[in-house]
Amino acid sequence: MSADSKQPQPPEDGAATTADSTSLLLSHARLTDGRTVDVRLVGGRIEAVGTAGSLTAVGARVDLAGYLLLPAAAEPHAHADTALSADTPGPVSYAPEDVQRRATEAALLQLGHGATALRAHVRIGDVHGLGPLEAVLQARRSLRGLADLTAVAVPRLLTGVAGADGLATLRDAVKMGAGVVGGCPDLDPDPTGYVEAVLEVAAEHGVPVDLHTDGDDPARLARLAAMAGGLWPGVTIGPCAGLARLPAAAARRAADQLAAAGVTVVCLPQGGCGATEVRGTAPVRLLRAAGVRVAAGSGALRDVANPVGRGDPLEAAYLLASLGGLPPEEAYGAVSTHARAAMGLPEVRVEAGFPAELLAVRGERLAGVLSLAYSRIVVHRGRVVARTSAVREYCDSAAALDLPRQARPERPERPERPPEPGGPPAGPDVRS
Repeated sequence: MSADSKQPQPPEDGAATTADSTSLLLSHARLTDGRTVDVRLVGGRIEAVGTAGSLTAVGARVDLAGYLLLPAAAEPHAHADTALSADTPGPVSYAPEDVQRRATEAALLQLGHGATALRAHVRIGDVHGLGPLEAVLQARRSLRGLADLTAVAVPRLLTGVAGADGLATLRDAVKMGAGVVGGCPDLDPDPTGYVEAVLEVAAEHGVPVDLHTDGDDPARLARLAAMAGGLWPGVTIGPCAGLARLPAAAARRAADQLAAAGVTVVCLPQGGCGATEVRGTAPVRLLRAAGVRVAAGSGALRDVANPVGRGDPLEAAYLLASLGGLPPEEAYGAVSTHARAAMGLPEVRVEAGFPAELLAVRGERLAGVLSLAYSRIVVHRGRVVARTSAVREYCDSAAALDLPRQARPERPERPERPPEPGGPPAGPDVRS
C-alpha cells in the first residue's frame, strides 16, 4: 500500500504549532452538522478543528462566514482528450498541443467547480497512437500543485488479430505513465476476451481497472463480476445506464453479483460519453441497496457526446437528489467520498489528521448548496487553488418587494484578509 493510501492519523497530543508558509486558517466555517468552526491546515493536512474563534492563525486566514465547508469533490469519469471540442470546426484535432490545451483547460474548469482530483479516460491506438496520452500526461505535469490528474488508457480493440496491436499499445501506455487501464468491451467482437486482456495487463502492473459498459447484458455483467472478484487494487465500471432498462429481477441479480465482486459503478447523471451508446443513469438506489459502491462523474464535457456538459460535480449531485431521489448527503457523497474511494484516494473528513482537500460553498445547508451552488472556494493540499464569486443584484423596483438577498450574516468589519500561500491575490471579502 502506498503512503498516499494509508489511513490518515491525527497529530500527536500537545504537538506545538509553528508558523509555516503552508499554514492556513479557515475561520467561521459552517459544517453539515450545523456547527460553526475554525479549521487550521498545516502541510497539506487538517491540523485542528475548533469552535469558531478558538484557533489562532499562524499564517494566512480565510474568512468562511456564510459558507458551508465540505470534503472536496473528485471527478472519477472525465474525457480529457475530447473535452471542450464541440465547437471545433471540422474534425477534432488530436495534435498533442491541442489535446494538452483542452485537457488543461478542462481540468482547471472542473477544479473551479470543486474537483481537486480527476480521472481522465484517453483513447489510445489506431492512427493517433499514444500521442493523446502523452499530451494528457503533460497536462498532468503542468497542473501539479493545483489538481491531481490520473490518465486511464482506453484501447479500441484487444482481441483477435486486430487486437494484438491494441494490447501492445496498452502495455506501452502503462509504462508511459497511465495510472489506470480501461476500455470499452462492448465495442470489441469478443467482450469477454477484452475484459480478460485488460485484467491481465492490470495484474501485471498492479494498476486499477476502469471499464466503459452500458451494463445492458446480464450474462456479460455476471462474467465480468466473476473475473473481477478480488482483483487488487480494484475494478470500476460505468456508466451502466442500460442496467436501469433490465427487468427488475435481472437488475437485482446483477447488482448482487457486482457487490459480491467488489466492483464500483460510476454513473453519469449529467449525460453519457462517446464511449457508450445508452443514455440515462444507472439505477443508483438499487445498486446501493445491494451494497455496490456508487460514485458519480461528469462524463462528456462540451464535446460531441454532450455539447453542453458542465463537468460540475455539484450538478451531478443535484441530479442524483432531484431525479434519483437520493438524500442530499448521499448525493454529495457520490461525488466526494465515494468518488475518492473509487479512485483509490484517501478519505477526507473535516477532522484533524485528514487531507486538506476541501470545498467551501456559500450556503447554510447541503440541500441549499446543491440547489444554488454559486460562490465556491477550493482547497487542495492545504492551500486555496480556485475561487468563484457570484454577486446577485436586483434593480430598484425589486427592492419594494422586500426580496431576500444572498448575504453573509452581519459581523464586525474586519481588515482585508491576508493572501493564502500560493493562492490568488488577497482582497476584501465579497458578499454575494
